Amino acid sequence: MDIVVCVKRVPLTEEVDLVIDEQKKGIKKDQLAFILNDWDNYAIEEAIILKEKYGGTVVAITVGNEDDEEVLRRSLAMGADRAIRVEVSDISRFDSLGISKILSCVVKDLPCDLVFTGVLADDDNCGIVGIMMAENLNMNHANMVTAIEIEDGKARVTSELEGGLGEISLIDLPALITIQTGINEPRYVSILGIRKAAKKELKIMNLADLGISDEELSPKTIIEEVYLPPETEGAQMLTGDPDKIASDFIEILTKKGVME
Repeated sequence: MDIVVCVKRVPLTEEVDLVIDEQKKGIKKDQLAFILNDWDNYAIEEAIILKEKYGGTVVAITVGNEDDEEVLRRSLAMGADRAIRVEVSDISRFDSLGISKILSCVVKDLPCDLVFTGVLADDDNCGIVGIMMAENLNMNHANMVTAIEIEDGKARVTSELEGGLGEISLIDLPALITIQTGINEPRYVSILGIRKAAKKELKIMNLADLGISDEELSPKTIIEEVYLPPETEGAQMLTGDPDKIASDFIEILTKKGVME
C-alpha cells in the first residue's frame, strides 16, 4: 500500500491580531508562528495507520521554500518514509490550480495506491486542490472522508455530508481522497523524533525538473484586495425580569425583520 500525502505549512492565526500587508493582498506573516496544516496532520496520520496495517510506504510532498521543510520533517517523524519538496520561493504567486498542477506532476511519477490531501488549507480556506489533482491525474476520488477501509483493491470510504449525514462509497484504487479532521487522533511528535527523522530521505525538486512552464502556472484567480471585516456595535444586553426580557427580545427580532 503506497500512499502519497500532500502537506502544507500555514501561519498560526488563532488568538492573533492580524495585520493586512502593504499590497492588501494578504496578511503580514513575519511575526507569526507556522505549523502543519490541521487537515494535513490528519491525512499523514491516516496514511501511517494504513501503512502499519497493510505495509507499504508513505511519501510526504510540499511546495515551498526551505522553511517549509519543517512540515516534512514532522511528517517523517510521524512515520512517513520519504519526503519531497518542490522549490518555490514565493508560493503566493500561484493559485489553487497552479499548486494542483505542481503536485500532480510530482505524484504522476510516483508509485501510489492512494493520494491524500487535507480537505482545506487553514490559510486560504480553499478546498479545491485535492479535487483538481484528481482531475489532473484522472483518478477516482472521494471528498471530506471520515473513515477508510481497504478491501480487494478498493477503498470503502465514508464521506461527511451536510446535516450530519454520511455517505459510504466503494471506489477502485488508485484513488485520491481528501481527509476530514476527526478521522483519527494524530500522534504526538517529540523534538527527538524530529531530529531522528533528519536521517530519512528528503528530496528537493524544482519546477524545471517537472517540465512546467510559467505560462501553465499563471493564476486564473487573482486576489484584488484583502481586508478586515468592519467593526460593528457590541452586543445589546437585555435587563429586567424574564417576561420583560422575552418581550424586548421579540421586539428586536421583529424590527430587524427576523420575525413578523
